[in-house]
Amino acid sequence: MTGDWQIGVLFSRNGVTAAAEIAEANATLLAVEEINQNGGVLGRPIGPVFYDPQCSPQKFREMAVRLLTEDGIKSIFGCYMSTARKAVLPEIEAYRGLLFYPTFYEGFEYSKRCFYTGSSSNQNAAQLARYLIENFGKRFVLVGSNYVFPYEYNRVVTDLVTRGGGSILDEMYVPVQATRKDFARVIRQIGKLKPDVVVSNVVGTGAVLFYEAYRDAGFDPAAMPIASLSTTEAEVAQMRPEIAAGHLTAASFFETLDTPQARRFVSAFKQRFGAGAPVTASAEAAYFQVHLYAKALELAGVDEPDAIARHLPGLEFEAPQGRVRIDPDNHHTELWARIGRLNADGQFDVIWQSETRVKPDPYFVTSAHDEWISQHSSKRQA
Repeated sequence: MTGDWQIGVLFSRNGVTAAAEIAEANATLLAVEEINQNGGVLGRPIGPVFYDPQCSPQKFREMAVRLLTEDGIKSIFGCYMSTARKAVLPEIEAYRGLLFYPTFYEGFEYSKRCFYTGSSSNQNAAQLARYLIENFGKRFVLVGSNYVFPYEYNRVVTDLVTRGGGSILDEMYVPVQATRKDFARVIRQIGKLKPDVVVSNVVGTGAVLFYEAYRDAGFDPAAMPIASLSTTEAEVAQMRPEIAAGHLTAASFFETLDTPQARRFVSAFKQRFGAGAPVTASAEAAYFQVHLYAKALELAGVDEPDAIARHLPGLEFEAPQGRVRIDPDNHHTELWARIGRLNADGQFDVIWQSETRVKPDPYFVTSAHDEWISQHSSKRQA
């Protein structure tokens, strides 16, 4: 048999979360190019077919169907927002394909035809909540974009904070395609309530507007930071450094991670896509999931989804964040947990990280307070 092993790639180059999705698309292409430069898989190159769904769940669904039917492609790599993933998954299941999903998400989902390589809530929410309570206080305000991920994530945070003896002072949402005026009430409430910390799950261009409004209001991130999962290097690249400085993000990977494999990855990424191209945790997951696919493809010898899916559970890879492993019980990935604080140059300093991989628990069945507060040994970094 000759020809490429074709895969589909669905990341947006236009729309509210385009900056983050472009980073994922770039990382996917980098992995494909690396694999092909090393002879491909079983002597055949991987051939990616890219489409731009423009951050529209309907277009994500339509383009997934096109890949699975007209293009005859069996495995798709993509989706950022959960609304996109939820639009694509029924088609993946109907056409018996595979979806590789690299974005952090809310959890509470399983599909035998999806492999989740981004972090779920127990791999970031628990660690972030603990850090915030220990270092800033127990009075929280939650802000998010109006779609499924922020609602579900904030539900988890509320549970964790409450179990930790804290309180949620308010929970507010803005449109996904937010404008500056959408944050006026949010800023007023924060000024009125004076919480210890603000947890933000505002995505894409809205995050930039929120941080700008926060700065303009005179709030001090040293005393009352914004803590987030959705504010990554991609969003920060659209802000002035002084806007972002002092705020926190929890992620499995940061561009500044100082390990040999991380440095190699970031260097190759920027050499390929430009010195200013942001490298995010979701981009790192998009990168290593292609390598995991290639390993499974080599073991299977065919690109039939069922054959590949049999070889992925338990598979490991030396990823830029550290060695990762596909959990055989739930198709999620054992990842590393980290917290970064933005410095004056708009880069993340890693201030906390787990000493071991965190096993995925997407349904949060072990979320009792005494467990999440001590579940993983950790170390602080200067």
